[in-house]
Amino acid sequence: MPQTPEHRRGSERRRLPRGGRRGADPGGFAPLVLLVGEGATVIAQSEAVLAKLRFAVATSGSVEEALRVVAGIRPDVVVADAEAALRIRREAPDHLPVVVMSDEMREDRNALVKEIRETIRATKRA
Repeated sequence: MPQTPEHRRGSERRRLPRGGRRGADPGGFAPLVLLVGEGATVIAQSEAVLAKLRFAVATSGSVEEALRVVAGIRPDVVVADAEAALRIRREAPDHLPVVVMSDEMREDRNALVKEIRETIRATKRA
């Protein structure tokens, strides 16, 4: 099979890397946020805001799907509603920080971004 430019070899070739993490990826990448939820409007709006601020964003329509992919993509933080967050905290790896999306965060994306940033900073300090 001929090698195409899409095949990854060696270090990251993209100028602004996004998406899941690989074991050999260097530090300094945009934090990867996994958005979990069934509300397509809320997820789409949150994804757009986070991507504009250079967060890498992955989405999941259900808790089951999120739990299946979390080991593969290794997100820096998971954002979910209260019920989904509780289940993710119980079943996901202990080190995975989970942010509960409140009504305030649904209305004010700045509150969401602030909470994600604070959670990531706290995790890196620990």
